[in-house]
Amino acid sequence: MKSIYDITLSSLEEYFLENGEKKFKATQTFEWIYKKRIKSFDDFSNVKKDTIQLLKKQFKFTHLKLVAKTSDTDVAKYLFELEDTNKIEAVLMNHDYGYSLCVSTQVGCNMGCKFCESGRLKKVRNLNTHEMVEQILAIEELEKIRISHVVLMGIGEPFDNYQNVINFIDIINSPKGIDIGARHITVSTSGLVPRIKDFMEHGKQVNLAISLHAPNNEIRNKIMPINQAYPLEELFKVLKEYISKTNRRVTFEYILLEGINDSKECALELANLVKGMNCYINLIPYNETSHIEFKRTPQDKIMAFYDTLKKNKINVTIRREFGHEVKAACGQLRSNYEEAR
Repeated sequence: MKSIYDITLSSLEEYFLENGEKKFKATQTFEWIYKKRIKSFDDFSNVKKDTIQLLKKQFKFTHLKLVAKTSDTDVAKYLFELEDTNKIEAVLMNHDYGYSLCVSTQVGCNMGCKFCESGRLKKVRNLNTHEMVEQILAIEELEKIRISHVVLMGIGEPFDNYQNVINFIDIINSPKGIDIGARHITVSTSGLVPRIKDFMEHGKQVNLAISLHAPNNEIRNKIMPINQAYPLEELFKVLKEYISKTNRRVTFEYILLEGINDSKECALELANLVKGMNCYINLIPYNETSHIEFKRTPQDKIMAFYDTLKKNKINVTIRREFGHEVKAACGQLRSNYEEAR
């Protein structure tokens, strides 16, 4: 039996039509579960009993179990337990433009990025669509807030769980669903070229972010194994196609690692790599963990890297830092919890 949070509006419409019901029953159902946040089919007060029985035949309500929460100024991190007892994380950030939630898409990750805590614990499985949707629902209920922005940058590689992620986007973007604007949703990928090609055909105005973290293949091969399958030449070819087809700007995420990718030469290489593209670079000070040897670039070198890009007319920002005190590095809370056990 499927979770009711697994199904998109169009798929639910098809289900009702196949069973001799009117299509509008799907809209009714979505309004009860996403607008009114009702958690029992029996509480759908304006829906016929036959329709409720049809829903019960195929679907059930599910929920995540909150295991731990840590918080600091403008940030909170949540560790959830799934039905199979696996653990995932979500991070809530309070910006001046509203609440943004970073959601996980997998239990563990197989991309193996050397600097990433979540990649230290290998992929166990993909998250189902409902397990991503429920991260939003659980935190909105817990904190009594409305989440306005979602980033798929938690544990896992979103494009390694492509169809479930697309279904998740459809549900949270639907005006009848959670109703988060497409331009307020960002998907981050380490560079799965075939899925980027699929994504450019999807048609929604969702933001695309690329975990780049190196200006050349030599450095990227050392810290991101994905680059050996899809080197920068192949990645940038598809990104230029993506920008041309969608007319959407691409974000490049660039974590600065002391002595690895933070020199002035690296900044100049990076500027040449992205020059002329509709993009901007988001420089990220590294959030050190006890399990990984990489160190954070000192603030003066971060600023020098930033200034070099600016002087070369590259759109660049330095990400506001959250969560030193809440183990907000991706996968860190889950990793520490498992080790403590």
